[in-house]
Amino acid sequence: MIGRVLGSVLLMALGLASAPVGSVYGQRERFNPDGAFWIMGDAPKGFEDFGGINLNSNRNRRLPAAGVDISGRTLKFKTVSISRDRLVFTTEAVRGISYGFKGKFLRGGTFAAHDLTDVAVLEGTLTKFSKGQSVAESKLKFTYFGGT
Repeated sequence: MIGRVLGSVLLMALGLASAPVGSVYGQRERFNPDGAFWIMGDAPKGFEDFGGINLNSNRNRRLPAAGVDISGRTLKFKTVSISRDRLVFTTEAVRGISYGFKGKFLRGGTFAAHDLTDVAVLEGTLTKFSKGQSVAESKLKFTYFGGT
């Protein structure tokens, strides 16, 4: 064990091995995107009532409940998959309206630990459905807000 550690230290000192930026000995930085994601710029046609995507995997009381904000009402996620590289979800339908998203995060780390004002941190395709049929779709970029 000690030999392996000393060997790794020697290789790193010689520049023959390196760890990714933001890591310690090859471990990736912790990833936590919990917070609100808002469309950058004006909402496109069909998404005027769209308030944002709320992620809250830790059920933090200072953050909105997880789901999609539509005119002040939260549509809960029906399915959701979150990883360092992607975000994919569908929402429950309310009055026949639901949403789907497939996209990728543009950065890693713990989002709330950084000032990400006016920075695109998520991009992908947002789709609005009415009674299961697509009625609006747009490729969008999102900025982040971590709450107060």
